[in-house]
Amino acid sequence: MKDYRVVKNASWIIVCKVIEAVFHLSITMLTTRYLGPSNYGIINYAVSLVAFALPIMQLGLRNILINEFVNAPEQKGRTLGTALCMNFLSSLLCVVGVTAFSAIANPGDTETVLVCLLYSFCLVFQAVEVMQYWFQELLLSKYVSLSMLAAYVLMSVYQVIILLLHKNIYWFAVSEAIRHMIVAALLLILYRKKGGEKLSVSLAACRRMLSRSKHYILSNLMITIYAQVDKIMLMEMAGETVTGYYSAAYNCTYMTNFVFLAIVDSMRPGIFRSKLTSEETFEKKLTQLYAIVIWLSVAQSLVFTVFAPLIIRILNGVAYLPAVGMLQIVVWFTVFTHVGLVRDMWILTEEKQKYLWRINIFGAVFNVALNYFLIPALGGEGAAIASLLSQFITNVAMCFVFKELRRAGILMARGADPRVLIGFLAGLRK
Repeated sequence: MKDYRVVKNASWIIVCKVIEAVFHLSITMLTTRYLGPSNYGIINYAVSLVAFALPIMQLGLRNILINEFVNAPEQKGRTLGTALCMNFLSSLLCVVGVTAFSAIANPGDTETVLVCLLYSFCLVFQAVEVMQYWFQELLLSKYVSLSMLAAYVLMSVYQVIILLLHKNIYWFAVSEAIRHMIVAALLLILYRKKGGEKLSVSLAACRRMLSRSKHYILSNLMITIYAQVDKIMLMEMAGETVTGYYSAAYNCTYMTNFVFLAIVDSMRPGIFRSKLTSEETFEKKLTQLYAIVIWLSVAQSLVFTVFAPLIIRILNGVAYLPAVGMLQIVVWFTVFTHVGLVRDMWILTEEKQKYLWRINIFGAVFNVALNYFLIPALGGEGAAIASLLSQFITNVAMCFVFKELRRAGILMARGADPRVLIGFLAGLRK
């Protein structure tokens, strides 16, 4: 029965995200053509800077909140209220930081700086989205999914209007803030309607959560570096047009990312609870999750590799055809990205967070070095190769470098056996 609830919960997320993806594809097809590779490159430069600030804003809390709820269910209101306050304060600092960095890195380029400022306002409203983990822990993700879908539909309407009115790039830069503002408002309303506990703020809860989440702040920042530094280095070393091509390829790989996030988020509470009762059940569930994300990722990557020219032509237009080779390379890093999500669950339950910063700082340095040498020689394809190798080293190879993490690597290797996936799917039919 519990597995059925998990599947049902994930199904809500996936169905809503599929509908959202339809809107996203439609809007992307129009927007990329309207903006052109140059302006699209500037927008994605702002996206990358905000992505750098996001781990700092989140303070690593998203990695531990469900575990906090499971371990102390009577303190959910205090835990969630404290997390909201922490994220809101950090978001304000991040908006200032993003704007300052863009001004220093692009002196005299008022357009780029203003785009970065407008886009960064989404961080303030994203701070409220920490509430989604309260819904996830109760397997009520359908409410979060419906809220995000409603917000995306409204944002899509807004973007269609500004396209029809031929507005400039600034109107597009603010659209993400509008979407997250709508999500934040809906989550607050639904939290109250679903009987959420009274929110409060506690300095003791703040210290407790930071003691557990602090390892994830640097770790997630390092992950962001090797996920986003390629666009920033491309902007500085190859120009906004190549950045636009690469961004188009990179964004294609994340069209189906919601499926993997839905699966991981839905199985996370059950996996955490199983750790409290049975180590054998915990490892079995984790291995099954590894199998699901590995084989779904491989299937996705094969499809994108074969149909890359068609995908780019349909989504972005013939002006973006130079992105085909980049897409055929960069899509394979999603296999290792999704594996890393599952590995981090094992690390949290085993209290091995101290290894995260070591793993990810190595990955970040490795990625920057690869980009430095490969971008001048291969352009966007070089950035794609750097991202692929960095994800493999960080999320797979490093599990076997550190003795304390080898159990996670062993479970990962077991999950690569297709028989595990077959057995899991067979179990769902019973």
